[in-house]
Amino acid sequence: MASRRDFLAGLLAAGAVPRPGWAEAGAPDFLAAGRRGSGDYVLCGLRASGDLAFEVALPGRGHAGAGHPERPEAVAFARRPGTFALVIDCRTGAVLARLETPPGRHFMGHGTFSAEGRLLYTPENAFDEGQGRIGIWDASAGYRRIGEFWSGGIGPHEALFLPGSDVMAIANGGIDTHPDSGRTKLNLPVMRPALVYASAAGEILETVDLPPEWHLNSIRHLAVRSDGLVAAAMQWEGDVAAAPPLLMLHRRGQVPSFPAFDPAGHRAMQGYAGSVALSGDGRIVAISSPRGALVQSFETATGRPLAAVAQADVCGLAPAGEGLLLTSGTGRIARFSGAGAETLAEQPVAWDNHVVALNRAGSRPG
Repeated sequence: MASRRDFLAGLLAAGAVPRPGWAEAGAPDFLAAGRRGSGDYVLCGLRASGDLAFEVALPGRGHAGAGHPERPEAVAFARRPGTFALVIDCRTGAVLARLETPPGRHFMGHGTFSAEGRLLYTPENAFDEGQGRIGIWDASAGYRRIGEFWSGGIGPHEALFLPGSDVMAIANGGIDTHPDSGRTKLNLPVMRPALVYASAAGEILETVDLPPEWHLNSIRHLAVRSDGLVAAAMQWEGDVAAAPPLLMLHRRGQVPSFPAFDPAGHRAMQGYAGSVALSGDGRIVAISSPRGALVQSFETATGRPLAAVAQADVCGLAPAGEGLLLTSGTGRIARFSGAGAETLAEQPVAWDNHVVALNRAGSRPG
């Protein structure tokens, strides 16, 4: 006779028992890590209104989270060079799994799910080899690691799938680091950042290099539009006075473009773009600089500068309707239209670098 457990498992497999979804976690639109005034680190779900949908404790500083497209699970990555990530049940705060990198690897603070949520992909540093890797984890089997592939460069920081495809865009920052040297950058004279496109199986499909004179412009963060347009934010490791643009727009098979403000406005970013996002309607692209306390927005169709908006310690950017959501280390959450920022909420949380839009099944971010 079948046991009750077997009976329930059969019902679940047949879809007769509803699986828990994001509604049970308060129906958040975004994920963001931060620090409470007490010094405690948390991962929060945010609604488009700026209200908190949930808050769960983290054992240390988080960087960026990856939300499962169907289940109310978030993978919270330790800040680079962390060797662990936690899979958290956002309904209860329970740790469902702990991901540990293999020897000689560490996470880079980001990860992304496949469209159906079965696999998790994690940019990693294979520091003894001085190469980048993309780790593959089976989220349908307790987040068991099942493989990895070369990222196509050094220092992959973020990777995202192009919508509706199994092609992944990878931001290879080009900077070689090793845990024995802390966060020291070991190869600046010869660093070579690259935007790489790879298949989900690891085949390198296309590599986009920067002009040689810009080889110190580390490609770090990505945003993708529904039609495959990729926006990449960069961080300049050279003389700030001579910094090249910090934003790149690219389509596969085409020549990249590099929108930028006038020289004075560009220098105000202090050579550092901490996040990048495309508006929900795809018309606006923006980059943020916590060092410059500034957000710059551009028209995606032309690269024309739109507005530069000052905001203290701003970094997090995510699509929200026809505009963007901004988060800052001051606790501010704001809606950005491309021309100005409207405060939505002031939360008692110092938001970390990124806010991530949840692509929940059957819904749209923001």
